[in-house]
Amino acid sequence: MPSDSGVSDVVREGHPSTRSSTTTIALPPPAQVHGVLSLPYKLEGVSQNVSTATSSISDGESDLDLEKTGMSWQGYLDDELPEKTQGHWVRNLRFQVFSLYRRLFGIVFVTNMAVFIATCVQGGVEGADAQFLGKVAIANIFVAILMRQDYVINAFFTVACAAPQSWPLWIRRILARVYAIGGIHSGCGVSGTVWLILFAAQATRQFLRKDHITVPTLVFTYLILALLVGILVFAHPKMRVRRHDTFEATHRFLGWTAIALVWCLIMFLINDYRGDGQTLGQAAVRSPPFWLVLIMTCSIILPWLRLRQVPVRSEVLSNHCVRLHFDYVDTFPGHFTRMSVSPLTEWHSFATISIPGQKGYSAVVSRAGDWTSDRIANPPTKLWVRGVPCYGVVRVTPLFRRVLLVATGSGIGPIAPVLFAKKTQLQLLWTAPAVRKTFGDKLVDSLIEANPTAVIYDTREHGKPDMVKLTYRMVREFNAEAVVIISNEPLTKKVVYGMMSRGIPAFGAIWDS
Repeated sequence: MPSDSGVSDVVREGHPSTRSSTTTIALPPPAQVHGVLSLPYKLEGVSQNVSTATSSISDGESDLDLEKTGMSWQGYLDDELPEKTQGHWVRNLRFQVFSLYRRLFGIVFVTNMAVFIATCVQGGVEGADAQFLGKVAIANIFVAILMRQDYVINAFFTVACAAPQSWPLWIRRILARVYAIGGIHSGCGVSGTVWLILFAAQATRQFLRKDHITVPTLVFTYLILALLVGILVFAHPKMRVRRHDTFEATHRFLGWTAIALVWCLIMFLINDYRGDGQTLGQAAVRSPPFWLVLIMTCSIILPWLRLRQVPVRSEVLSNHCVRLHFDYVDTFPGHFTRMSVSPLTEWHSFATISIPGQKGYSAVVSRAGDWTSDRIANPPTKLWVRGVPCYGVVRVTPLFRRVLLVATGSGIGPIAPVLFAKKTQLQLLWTAPAVRKTFGDKLVDSLIEANPTAVIYDTREHGKPDMVKLTYRMVREFNAEAVVIISNEPLTKKVVYGMMSRGIPAFGAIWDS
């Protein structure tokens, strides 16, 4: 999921000195870079007063190379990482092969196939009536569509994240994986297609025997089956990465076409099985598939009913990113919205930045392709939006007492509103090239104000860090209960695995859409 950021327009004029209870951890010598001093690490409950202050660069010299306002990172490469828990095969199966997303997919698919096999074994294709098979296929497609509905996704996140921090960690770490519910979507989508194959076979046999099924029912069945197979082919993870625009187009246009044909199929199937003296309307309202198709059609239409073009105030931060300001809706930490200049062909999701007490939100679009590059070169004054703000992975942060937030580059976007909201104890680690030059003083200053111990690591000056070692160093020093990371896909997977395999709950985007 693309990540973006925006901050308040309030001018930061410095940060007040703070008195707090601290103790000093034995660390390598702190680094002082461009006037920003490394401070001792704080622990709760120890009565030792230390004055801390965050300074900023205002002397007009070179851009900030490193801002370090909290824990020391010097010498972290010499740290010894603890051994990974469990055996090599077990942890790889658990954390990589059988991720929760795949487990949910497996549960849905295996359950469906068990019923599928039982249906074939007990009565064979001959004993499975086309009407029953049609109901099962429609039920699976119904669930697949609803699991991608904004309101449904938000409901899942709201319920999962309502758990108090007093609950056992093992329960909260399971609830925090709520963002993996896409496995239910894909599991039901594949299962529904398999059931439709069986339905097509049985409908063909019944048609040849002149048993209820008519020609229109059979024609629409095979048309829908062809569309669903096409959708599944382009939805395969490898195909989705290589041809993402094609994936989006097939999901949208083939999906819409399939829904229209499903209406035709359902009405002809209901008519085929309609009883004597019963009108088509009477038979339809008594048919469960009719209501399932009606609900999933409304689910698809609903976000498009909220399609509108809204004004945008653009602020170019650098040749790498532009900050977009909106005031048409208020958002909360963890939300993302979809934007477009051509609503029928291309949509892009960006994390929202909400400032407590301020109306609207902002987002930073970073250079990552043709669309984002064009927004930077030609800052928009209007953009299309649709649906409602939807929750993403960082929404799970308040489930934990102490959280290390890790961001690379523009991954600071989803992280920033969580820092501003201060719902739990947080520590920021942000690695990016030339942070002030790229993202502007306002963003950097507001992050430091929200999290005075933030560690901002300049990769242009110091090179790319070993993120697993650096993250583990900060987890240990901050005594973090969990890690939330927003970065590119390879690094997210590497850090999440590096933490999870050592018993530290870690959460990051899974690129399932």
